[in-house]
Amino acid sequence: MFKVITISRQFGSGGRTIGKELAQKLNIPCFDKEILEKVADSSGFAKEYIESHGEYADHRTWLGRAFGTPSRFDGMTNQDKIWVEQRKIILELAEAPCVIVGRCADYILKNRQDVLNVFIHADDKFRAERIVNLYGEKPEKPEKRLKDKDKRRSAYYKNYTETEWGIASNYHIALDSGKLGIDKCVELLTFVYKSN
Repeated sequence: MFKVITISRQFGSGGRTIGKELAQKLNIPCFDKEILEKVADSSGFAKEYIESHGEYADHRTWLGRAFGTPSRFDGMTNQDKIWVEQRKIILELAEAPCVIVGRCADYILKNRQDVLNVFIHADDKFRAERIVNLYGEKPEKPEKRLKDKDKRRSAYYKNYTETEWGIASNYHIALDSGKLGIDKCVELLTFVYKSN
């Protein structure tokens, strides 16, 4: 029986919205930016700093990262410290029924039998329209922002999991929110969660 749902998503696909609506329908908590607050409380890093480093790889190249100056003599970068804290918090949260959006939760909880791992994706047109309408993105080149966010998210995932982000075999279900719609994705995931 599933207890926890993790939602990985392409930027602009509506994965966060699906997670929140799904949690509301199932009457369980949804953790997304709330994880950032918990990491900020336990790590001492500012929430804004964690937000920009907690799910996306730095713009630096691998070479820059390899020779970058760690913040302590233990060889850990600030991003590594955030990862360790984030992982600890996700493991704690998953002790009770919940939805967890992003932050490599699918990988962190991969050995659990009671976790349903979901990937939400959509075509570029749907995602571009969505970020322009919802996030106030400039309509000239939203596709560039989509590619940049997904590239950084993928690099972050690869760095900490040594696996590929968005590959179907990493998830139990992959849903195209552009074709199905947000409501239908929520409905399908509700059915799977309750019927298992």
